Amino acid sequence: MGVRLVVVDDHRLHAEALASALKLRGHRVLAAAAPVAGAAELVVGRAPEVCLLGTAAPAAPGAFDVVARIKRERPQVAVVVLGPVPSPRGIAAAFAAGASGYVRHDERIEGVERAIVKARAGESAVAPGLLQSAFAELLNPAERQDDEGMRLLRLLTQREVEVLVRVAEGEDTRLIAAGMRIAPSTARTHVQRVLMKLGVGSRLEAAALAARTGLLDRAVPRQREGFTL
Repeated sequence: MGVRLVVVDDHRLHAEALASALKLRGHRVLAAAAPVAGAAELVVGRAPEVCLLGTAAPAAPGAFDVVARIKRERPQVAVVVLGPVPSPRGIAAAFAAGASGYVRHDERIEGVERAIVKARAGESAVAPGLLQSAFAELLNPAERQDDEGMRLLRLLTQREVEVLVRVAEGEDTRLIAAGMRIAPSTARTHVQRVLMKLGVGSRLEAAALAARTGLLDRAVPRQREGFTL
């Protein structure tokens, strides 16, 4: 028997693609929409059994406020989050808000379907290892964030900290070079060193990692105070 679903994502094409795939597998999709911010209204109006909610930034502050609202207004509706390779912080935030499941966004449709069916049955739809990490994060989120942020911050020089802050603010190589009064080639070298030290492959990943671990919160005051790390 198919599940009555509402599918929401910040990208409409993604929501519609998921909805089409799930319809082909025999589920009844009551609505496929964007953005995520409107999910609560859809759930209240359509009364699904499960809301499949896609997010690109599970660790961002307030990312799951809409989940909490859904659970307040329609507590019988199970919410399954579909997000990027999860960090404990993102999973913890999802479950703290009332989600019943968390599925990686690169999961096959069969895996998404299994999570939906389990959530409708009142079960937790998340891999045991991810759930264990989420519980640890819920128990002591501040300490874990600070420890990781400080560990990463110690890897960077004062100059590299400034580069990371500028990268997180969306500056390209030209703006970084102009703001720091250095040559574009030097700015490019600094950026590459930051990426290498943080163990990431792109500026976007570096900015996301810095925000998620609290590195930026510590980097900005240290940068202003002129500490050399």
